[in-house]
Amino acid sequence: MIHARPLTDAVSSSDPKVIVVDDHELFRRGIIELLKERGIQVAGEAALAADAIRQATELGPGVVLMDLSMPGMSGIEATQRLSAAAPLARILVLTMMTDDEHVMNALLAGACGYLLKDAPISQIIEGIRAAARGESMISPRIASRLVRRMREPEAIEPGLAGADMTPRELEVLELLARGLDNAEIGRALYLSQHTVKNHVSNILIKLQVENRIQAAVRAVRGGLV
Repeated sequence: MIHARPLTDAVSSSDPKVIVVDDHELFRRGIIELLKERGIQVAGEAALAADAIRQATELGPGVVLMDLSMPGMSGIEATQRLSAAAPLARILVLTMMTDDEHVMNALLAGACGYLLKDAPISQIIEGIRAAARGESMISPRIASRLVRRMREPEAIEPGLAGADMTPRELEVLELLARGLDNAEIGRALYLSQHTVKNHVSNILIKLQVENRIQAAVRAVRGGLV
């Protein structure tokens, strides 16, 4: 089995540059071909998390498509290490794991999104492009269950006390926690996407998190939404 191999196919420089990490070679090769057919630049592939971390530091991808169940280092541990070693890379989980523990641990480790392997390829493509834009996507199949779990009383984190947010930022945060993207939030609140982006940036700073999904997790746990 090939553990890691750079790919050099020429594509548009505007496409997101992706590393695909999965220990199942048939699936990995299949998803790579589907991505390339749709204009996604696949810069590398890896079957082991350690190879993925090395490639990410060498190739500077925009997005790392990360499986969670791999021999040796798990995808969750790899996500934590990648976030430190290649902070500009966005990590999008693509897995069959649907249980709450894996979902929460992956998001809190630094993943910017969480998709399932049986998702339509169009959804995976949009998840990659959303990650490259600095946005997040989570599989609709697990999003509602995740929010319900976070709203359970024992999951609430004390001490946020509004995190010094403005009323408008709290409105944006509530819509963000529902899974709306910047364009949808702008339409709902009659704001430009630029204004929404500024509000989201302020929210991330005030909640001391790195991405939208972590903001949603912390906001719901802290009782802000």
